Amino acid sequence: MDKLELKRKLVEECRQQLQKTVNNLQSAMDEAQLSANEYGSPKDRYDSFRMQQLRKKDMFGQQMKKSLDELYALEKIDLKTEMIKAGFGAVVLTNEQKIFISIGLGKLTLDNEIYYAVSVHVPLALALEGKQKGDIYEINGKKLEILDVF
Repeated sequence: MDKLELKRKLVEECRQQLQKTVNNLQSAMDEAQLSANEYGSPKDRYDSFRMQQLRKKDMFGQQMKKSLDELYALEKIDLKTEMIKAGFGAVVLTNEQKIFISIGLGKLTLDNEIYYAVSVHVPLALALEGKQKGDIYEINGKKLEILDVF
């Protein structure tokens, strides 16, 4: 498979997973709001059920904002140019694993291959930052070789 096509598929897989998360969070927010509305106004000042439901809705809203921010970050990945150095938007193939430096989604399965979508802020991505094909990097006391970057 073409390298840029693989990267496009990885971005699309990440986008689909995030969209599912956003849809689930929206449903949970709607459910919490509906529950609070059906309950009505507090019965007395110690009645906190409605407030719990509204806090739950706010919590889901914050999680949804984070997911939407990650969707926005995915849009910034250049799918037209192969990268030669590891960094945001790069696919890095090592002698042990395949890493997609983008957003922290974790394990992705694409065409029966396992890739790890990691955030640029995690130690692994920081250890890879700026490295090229053939470079050796160290993580957790273990030295690994970069087989390809694109």
